[in-house]
Amino acid sequence: MPDRVTYYAIVNELSSMERPKGVFRRTYFESGGKRDEAFTTDLVWERSASLVSAERGDLLNEFIEITEDEANQIVERIRARVTGTSST
Repeated sequence: MPDRVTYYAIVNELSSMERPKGVFRRTYFESGGKRDEAFTTDLVWERSASLVSAERGDLLNEFIEITEDEANQIVERIRARVTGTSST
């Protein structure tokens, strides 16, 4: 059972906070572990080492902490873009 989830907008030189490249979540577990996942164009959350890489100095992407609601909006934007449907 997750204890806490932190969400991040992924921003790089070709994107912005208004239109982030993607969305990422880090789940912390009561047992002390954590799991990092990115929402992919396959429309699923998949494990990713991107945030760990950024924490170790990889500056390709910036991870900006956001709320769960903001993360859900990004997920819906990705889903609409991939499926060709409107999210409204």
